[in-house]
Parts: sequence; structure tokens; C-alpha cells
Amino acid sequence: MSEGRGGGDPGPTTGISGSSSGGGISGSSSGGGGGRDEGGDRNGGPEEGEPAWRDAEKRFHALTPTRSPRTPKPQHAITIAVSSRSLFDMSLERDIFDSQGVEEYVRYQTEHEEEPLPKGPAFPFVQALENVNVRLRELYPQSDELFDILLISHNHAQVGVRFINSINHYGLNIERFCLTGGNSPIGYLEAYNTNLYLSADEEKVQEALAEGIAAATMFSPGAGVQVAPGTKQLRVAFDGDAVLFSDESERIVKEHGLDSFFEHEKKNVDQPLSQGPFKGFAEALGRIQRKFYAKGERLTCPIRTYLVTARSAASSGGRALKTLRSWGLELDEALFLAGAPKGPLLEKIRPHIFFDDQMFHIEGAKEHGTVAAHVPFGVAQRRSRQATPPRDPA
Repeated sequence: MSEGRGGGDPGPTTGISGSSSGGGISGSSSGGGGGRDEGGDRNGGPEEGEPAWRDAEKRFHALTPTRSPRTPKPQHAITIAVSSRSLFDMSLERDIFDSQGVEEYVRYQTEHEEEPLPKGPAFPFVQALENVNVRLRELYPQSDELFDILLISHNHAQVGVRFINSINHYGLNIERFCLTGGNSPIGYLEAYNTNLYLSADEEKVQEALAEGIAAATMFSPGAGVQVAPGTKQLRVAFDGDAVLFSDESERIVKEHGLDSFFEHEKKNVDQPLSQGPFKGFAEALGRIQRKFYAKGERLTCPIRTYLVTARSAASSGGRALKTLRSWGLELDEALFLAGAPKGPLLEKIRPHIFFDDQMFHIEGAKEHGTVAAHVPFGVAQRRSRQATPPRDPA
């Protein structure tokens, strides 16, 4: 999986790369200075003996903002792509779209564009990512290895005004938008070098996974369930099999039972598991953590990662831990539950997001106030499709 990239001009723009207020390459600065001036060398022609291109260079620099960009550059950023329905609660707007069609939906959005949308299930996660960026900039002012948030949606471009107003209302720093006007946005994910894609649309999540991009379907805790209090420390919890690891061992459980699984894992304890769809994203988090460790901030690192697996420790945990070690991937905590429900432990961890491939664990997490994201990957999906379909995602 390729490293995520991202970036953009942090000025007051509403598009992907607009120029700062007061001047840009294609505009003139407030107060003039863009044309030849009789004031002499400061605003006018070249000094005596200077080539003509030197004058053009001076004019270019005069029009270019001197403020350092605050969003990361594409080549080093870790790009997190979120859909509009995962970042915001758009259940009312979705009902209008489903019952009255796209024209009425766009009309409603434009008429209410000054009203900020409620927060969606991915909002606390995005906010925590931006808190990490603040700490990174304090320690590495010149570094552009940061989290870059991309809002990607098949919404109409005019709906983007409400998204912009909502983002500004909450004080988020999201400069990159991709609004595809009804077309699937999945093809753009690779162009943005996306590390993680979060959406409320499982079909699009499956498309992204098929392209080799870590992706998950967002779910909010059920109605009447109080969400566990958040924390500024970014906390991310991963399932093991079919999330960090491949589903190769899970296939043995499904096809031959637990006894064969335990025997297989002990026999192959020194053989690393193949990678799963979220290995790359977990490694990206690890790279950021090491930047804090290098500054002596291991104990105050604003990122904490967890392995929360149904595996048993003595019977099958060794292979999981040795696999992580072989990858150089250091998770902060490992919880082996031996088949016990994950919800109560997740309630104590209070992660901003929990990734799992089985809807049984997603539902359990939701019941305990955890924002959970379903990874529709691996052998468990064949079984779940034969069962009762899960409730519509947020």
C-alpha cells in the first residue's frame, strides 16, 4: 500500500488549492504593485544592467504570499479521506434525497447552507487527528509529515458551501475537497494517495478495499446510547485477523473449527501472517508516534494504538505478536479476549475509532458507546451476507 499524501494552501480558500486573500499568482495584491510603476525599482522596471527575467521574478515573489503553508505537502502527508455522511450527521438530508430526489436535496442544502450540520461518527476521530498535527508542528515546525484530511463525496458542488460553513463553524482544518456530482469518488482515492477512507456507504468501501486502500464503513452508536467521553489523545483500536492481518487463519476457524485453528497457529507460530488491509495505516500511525519518541515524548505521545482480538493468548496469540514484531509495528496495547465480547473492554479504552471485520463485534461496540467501523474484508463477509442484513449505517 502506498504512503498517503496530501497538502494544500492553508489560506482562506474553498477549493483544492486556491490562493490566499490579498494576492496569488493569478490575482493582484491589495493596494496595487502588479503593474509597471513610476516609483522606481521597488515596483517598477529592472535595475540598470539587470536582465528582463529578473524583473519578472521580482514581480512573481511580490505576488506570492510569504506566510508558510500550514497544511501538509502531498509527498509526505498521511491522507485520511472521509465522506460527508461520516464527518457529519446527514440523516435528515439523506431522507430528503431518498424520498424527494436529488433536485429537492440540493435545493434544501443550499437553502440551509448557513446552518452547520451536526457532527457525524467520524468527527471526533478527525478532531483528534488535527490535535496530533498541532503537537507535531510544535516539535517539528518545518515538517510536512502530518495528517491531511480530505472530504470526498459524490455530492453536488453547490452542496459544498454548506460543508465549508460547517467545517469553519467547528474550527476544523480541511482544505481539500472532492465533490464528484453523483459519480463514484473511489477513482480519486488513488490520485490523492489515500491511507484511509471512511464512508457510510459499504459498496464504496468495498470498492476502495478492492483497490488496495484501507477502508471501513462508519457506524454511530445506537439511538439512546451515550457515547463514551472522548480524549485529546488519538486512540485507534484494531482487530487482528482480516484487519491488520489477512484472513488466512480465520478461514481455518470457519472451515475446520477451533481445534484445527489452534493446532495450525502453534505449528506456524514463527511464520508471520500475511498483511491485511489496515497494515499500511497502522504503520503510518507508528511513523508519527516515533517522531514523538525521538523528542523524548513516549509517555506523552498524543497517539495510542490497540490490538483488540478474539484470539486466545496462549493458544494463538504468539503468532499475532511475532507477526507485528516482524513488521516492525509496535502497538501500545494488546488485548486477547479468547472469544469474549469486545464491547466492555472498548468502553474502557474509549477509542476514537475501532476497526473490525465482523458485524457481531461492531454491534457490541456500538452498544457500549464506541464509534465502530466495519471492514468488509475476508471470509467472515460470506457468512454475514447470508444472515440478516445489518442496520443502515450512519
